[in-house]
Amino acid sequence: MNIIVTALVALLVTASHATQPKGLQPPPAPLRDLPWGQLNFLHSTDTHGWHAGHLQEPFYSADWGDYISFAKRMKERANEQGVDLLLIDTGDRVEGNGLYDASRPKGNYTSEIFKQQHIDVICSGNHELYKKHTADEEYLVTVPNFKGNYLASNIDIIDPGSGDLVPLAPRFRKFTTPKQGIRIVAFGFLFDFKGNYNNTVVQPVEKTIEEEWFQDAIRDEEVDLFLVVGHVAIRSREYKAIHTAIRSVKWDTPIQFFGGHTHIRDYARYDSKASALESGRYMETIGFMSIDGLTAGSSVDVTGKLEFSRRYIDNNLLSYYHHTGLNASTFHTELGRNVTRYIADARNTLQLDRVIGCAPQDYWLNRAEYPSNQSIFSWLENQVLPDITRGNATSDDDGAMQMIINTGVIRFDIFKGAFTKDTAFIVSPFTGGFKYIKGVPYEKTKQLLALLNNNGPIFQTVNELRDVDALSAQRTSRHMRSHQRQKIARGQQQQGQTILKRPHTTEKEDVNRDPKLDLYPGYTTHDDAGSDGDDTIHSSIAYYDVPSFIEAKVFSPSSSSSSSFSSTILSTPVRDNEKEPPETPETVDLIFLEFIQPYILLGLKFLGQEYDAQHDVRSFANDTSFTRLLSDWIIDHWRRDCV
Repeated sequence: MNIIVTALVALLVTASHATQPKGLQPPPAPLRDLPWGQLNFLHSTDTHGWHAGHLQEPFYSADWGDYISFAKRMKERANEQGVDLLLIDTGDRVEGNGLYDASRPKGNYTSEIFKQQHIDVICSGNHELYKKHTADEEYLVTVPNFKGNYLASNIDIIDPGSGDLVPLAPRFRKFTTPKQGIRIVAFGFLFDFKGNYNNTVVQPVEKTIEEEWFQDAIRDEEVDLFLVVGHVAIRSREYKAIHTAIRSVKWDTPIQFFGGHTHIRDYARYDSKASALESGRYMETIGFMSIDGLTAGSSVDVTGKLEFSRRYIDNNLLSYYHHTGLNASTFHTELGRNVTRYIADARNTLQLDRVIGCAPQDYWLNRAEYPSNQSIFSWLENQVLPDITRGNATSDDDGAMQMIINTGVIRFDIFKGAFTKDTAFIVSPFTGGFKYIKGVPYEKTKQLLALLNNNGPIFQTVNELRDVDALSAQRTSRHMRSHQRQKIARGQQQQGQTILKRPHTTEKEDVNRDPKLDLYPGYTTHDDAGSDGDDTIHSSIAYYDVPSFIEAKVFSPSSSSSSSFSSTILSTPVRDNEKEPPETPETVDLIFLEFIQPYILLGLKFLGQEYDAQHDVRSFANDTSFTRLLSDWIIDHWRRDCV
C-alpha cells in the first residue's frame, strides 16, 4: 500500500493542526531554543510503535506525520544557514503499542508509516530480534526501505531464502554531508543481547571491534567525524570499548555516539572531543545534537574549540512550531499530513479506541510510592493477580497457589478514564503466557520473592544466559537515578489524571523562562552538561523505586476476597500479601510468567528444590498471554460508560 496515494484520496487539507483526532494540545510553556551548530542531528529511539503519539499526554502528542513535517522544516532551516542536519534512529521501533501489536501480522501498518521519514543512519534494537517474524521483517522490509543507511555492525541473520548466515545490513558506512563536505564514518551496533531468536546472531561488541573491517575503518585517514549509532546505553561497557578502540588509533578525531535501550534522556562526555546522546522512549522525546568546530574535508575551514550541544525536545506541535519559527498554517507538509491521516485510518481499522473498561483512578509505575493505592503494582498484586489465579485454578481440590510476576511486564501507567484496546498493548505488550510447578513446598516458596528481589547470585548466573531487559521497572529506575539523575520529589502528591496537571511555580527560575507562563510537570533532566537540556521547562515529577518482582498468594481458590473493584481509597494502603493466613499450606502450585522461568528455577535450586524445565513445568491458563488475561479482568471488573 502506498501511503501517499491512499492518503491523498481521502485527505482534505483544511485542518489548522495535525496530530491524531483524539490527541491533546499542550498549554503554552516556557521553551529553550535549539543550539544550532555546524553539524546537527535529530534523534529518535525506542519508539515501540507509538507513531500516533500520546493521546492522553499533551506534551508528547505529536505523531510520526508531525515529526516528518518537523524534520522537513528543520532541513529547510539548515539549508538556509548553510549547515548540515542528519536524522538518526537507534532501534526498538516494534512492540509496545496497539498500532504495531494489534495488526495481523504485527507491524502491518507501522513499517509503511516509519519509512516515510528520511533517516540518514538507522540500526536495529533488541526488540526487532526477539522473534523470527520480526527479525525476518527487519531484513526483508526495513533494511531495503533504508537501503544504504541501515547499519548492522554486529548482527547476522539466516537469509530466509538461501539459508545462509549473512550480515543483517552493511557493517559501516562512509559518506559526506551535502552542505559542508564533512567526511563521516558511521557504525551501527546492538548491545551484547542474548535473548534473540535463533535465526539471528549478535556478536559481542568487544569481539566485533577486533575484526579486520572495523580496524581498517577506524584507520581511515580521510575522516572528520566518527559516528557511532547503536541500541546501546551510553554509559555501557560496550560504548566504552568502542571509544577506547577508536582512541587507540585516532586520539583526536571527533566522535559522536547516539544510544538507546534504557528509555531515558541522557548526555555523556567521554572526552573533550567525544560525546553521546540518548533520547528517551515512546516518542516522548526527539533528541537534538549539534557540533561546532569540525574541520571539514572540503572548503569549510573552521578553527577554534570543538563544542557539543544537546537539547531534548518534548514531542508536541508547540515545540515544533517554536523551533522552526512557523505556525499551524505554515508548518505542516503534505507528506506529514498524509502520514497523520494514514495513522488515524490504521487506528480506526484496528479499533484501537474501543473502550473495554473505565479506570476509576490513575495507577502509576514509578510516580507513586509502592506499596500504595496509587501504585499499579499494588493494584495488580491485591486485585488482578489473585483473580487471575482463582479463575484458572491449577487443581480441583482448592489447592493453594502462589503467583510471581516481574514488574517489567508492565510498561506504562494507566490513566483515569477510558482503558481501550490500545491501552492494553501500551500497558503490557508481551505475548508470553504463564507456567506453573505443582506441589512446591511453601516453606521454600515463601522465601522466593525476597531472594529474587535482592539482585544477588541468581541475576549474576542467569544474566550470562539471557537478556534481562524487560525484567524489571526497578532496573530502569536505578540507571535513571545513578546516571540521568532525574529530580525526585520524595512524597510529592499526585493530583492529576495525566502528566498535564495543576501548574507548579516552585521550580528555580530559569534564565530563559517567560515568567508569565506556568510550569507543568515533566522531564527535568540532569546530565553531564548540566540541567538545561530539556527544551520545555517543567516542574519535576515524583519518582519511586519498585521491586523487580511481586507476588499474589491464593490459599482458597474458591473464595473471592478481591473479585470486585471498590473505588473507595483507603487512607492507609493495605498490602494483602504481607499478611500470612492463620493456617499456611504445606505446598503450593507455583505460577510464574514464562519469561522469568530461568529465575524461578534457579531461585528454587538456591533454596534446595530442584525442578526440571521439561518434566516439571506445566502450562497455566492454556498459555494465554498476560495482556489478554489483564484485558479480560478489566472487561469483567470495570464499567465501560466512562464519564
